[in-house]
Amino acid sequence: MRKGSLLSTCGTAAHRTAGALAAIALVLSGCGGGSSSPSPAATPPPTPAPTSVYTAPAQEALTLADVQRIMAQGVAEAKASNRPAVIAVVDRVGNVLGIFRMTGSPQNLTVASAPDGTKRDVQGMVIPAEGGAIAKAITGAYLSSGGNAFSTRTASQIVQQHFPPAPNAVGLESGPLFGVQFSSLPCSDLNTRFIANGGPAALIGPKRSPLGLSADAGGFPLYKNGVLVGGVGVMADGVYDFDPDITDIEGLDEEYIALAATFGFEAPEAIRANHINIDGTALRYSDAVPSQLRADPANAPAYSTIIGKEGSLAPVRDYVDLSLRAGAAYGTEASGIRRATAAEFDNPDAFILTNGSGANRYPIRGGTDGGAISQPLTAAEVRAVMEEAFKIMSRARGQIRQPLDSRAQVSISVVDTYGNVLGIVRAPDAPIFGIDVSLQKARTATFFSNPLAAQELMAATQPEVAQFVQRLRDFLGDQTAMTGKTAFTDRANGNLSRPYFPDGEVGRPNGPFSRPIQQFNPFSTGLQSALIKPNVDEHVAYLKLDNPIDTPPRCTKLPDITPMHNRLSNGIQIFPGSVPIYRGTQLVGGIGISGDGIDQDDMISFLGLANGGKRVGSIGHAPPEMRADRIVVKLQDGREVRLRYVNCPFAPFLDTPAQDVCQGI
Repeated sequence: MRKGSLLSTCGTAAHRTAGALAAIALVLSGCGGGSSSPSPAATPPPTPAPTSVYTAPAQEALTLADVQRIMAQGVAEAKASNRPAVIAVVDRVGNVLGIFRMTGSPQNLTVASAPDGTKRDVQGMVIPAEGGAIAKAITGAYLSSGGNAFSTRTASQIVQQHFPPAPNAVGLESGPLFGVQFSSLPCSDLNTRFIANGGPAALIGPKRSPLGLSADAGGFPLYKNGVLVGGVGVMADGVYDFDPDITDIEGLDEEYIALAATFGFEAPEAIRANHINIDGTALRYSDAVPSQLRADPANAPAYSTIIGKEGSLAPVRDYVDLSLRAGAAYGTEASGIRRATAAEFDNPDAFILTNGSGANRYPIRGGTDGGAISQPLTAAEVRAVMEEAFKIMSRARGQIRQPLDSRAQVSISVVDTYGNVLGIVRAPDAPIFGIDVSLQKARTATFFSNPLAAQELMAATQPEVAQFVQRLRDFLGDQTAMTGKTAFTDRANGNLSRPYFPDGEVGRPNGPFSRPIQQFNPFSTGLQSALIKPNVDEHVAYLKLDNPIDTPPRCTKLPDITPMHNRLSNGIQIFPGSVPIYRGTQLVGGIGISGDGIDQDDMISFLGLANGGKRVGSIGHAPPEMRADRIVVKLQDGREVRLRYVNCPFAPFLDTPAQDVCQGI
């Protein structure tokens, strides 16, 4: 097993171990103007006029017969393994196309507790097994694209406290998508909900997930004619957890059942996670191998012979009824994600979210926060930032796509200081998970940079949320932290949200927004998970039929800014890819990026704002002296660590050899 390495820092491939870190000065530089000695101001490389550079995915979809075949193949393997299972199938935008519950399969699942037995946030939660199967299927579909196929085993590898998670990786930084599991939440105001016989809105996505994204093996993407069309998820053992050690090979029945279900709908070999490297570490796709299947999926009994005999369809409240359905073809109006018209976004490659009846769900508009700030963002300013970010993305080299040197594909969100969406646009084949995550990132950067951040956290209904404010202030030695004097990015906020500070260095205390390592696992990260726990509790009670009312589309119990809306209505995110937007020294909004590597996400947000600001001449980045990389944390041994603002990748563009493209801005 090759030992993992860190993601690039300021355009270099920075490799370290815990011992090496202890031998250096422990100063993490803040890229992008905000270091103590900024580079001379630099003009970003010129961007060409918009031209089409992407090929949109073909409009393939799972048919009713496809869904039946997938289920029958999974059931055959489960029966041969003597492991009755719950099998869920979804399309690319998260519509649940059906759930098959085998006779004798577990009624519920239990989420893994912390190492010390602690049960905080989602830890220890008991929910219907169908919820886990849906989450696994959605994860396989949402994390994948035409350029990468990720499973829930892949997800497990990239969300833990060390990357890769293994005994010989202790001392390395956290996974690159640390925290992504708390996205696509059931309370998200962006993700849509099931509507039985809902007319044009019935199949629009992206749909929500009962548990966010899953790190429990047993979820795979589904492809048809090489095109991503959905995902399959299996719950069979009643335990919802993750793999803390990838140096061994697990022989999990759930993963074999899910693998059998994908027969004929497998991900193309060349784009599977095991062909994708992050700084020299190959990702993991599956521990299950076709040669060890107990049943031949090619000879699985017909669906008509198993329904009513091996089990039955299972309804899940507000996810699926007692029927099977065909999937929506991604890229069509019916799917809720389609190509933008020229009037909606001036780039021929742009895709947007729609309502199923032709209307853009998030058209570009000006800020709604005129009651709080003197000059809200204008529609022209928002458009400039989004268009320039899209151009940067179109030139950038993707990190998690095959073949190598593919263009990055991401989702782009812009919000005002209320957290209201001012526009969302995406590349044709960007992973679906990035839609909700890009909005989380934009809101997170804007919220933590807001003068009212501490006040609103302290007003949350759950007392522990307020405690995180004091933990931060004590950690920084600043009793006025989070009052608007500092511009925070997701990179900086993430530095403070890791179970070791500095990130990965064993023996150091946790960051102020994190759980201590003894209480930490991917189901309880700290402030991120504490904020949304009441909403998840409400939703679980609704799924278990213990409560007639579902959680509202408004994650967190912070004060409402407008009716039924708070600044963090789909939760926060704690991995990089966002910057706040300023008019001089006044916060006016934020931009978030997600989909194709965290350094790429940082760069697209950072340069998109820089170029958009230059274009309109009225907005831009926070002044360097306000940026979070001016914060220096003194450790107990007297050494100092500087927070980071953004990190931009090494050799980021396909059309120029330019380096250090974020310096001096």
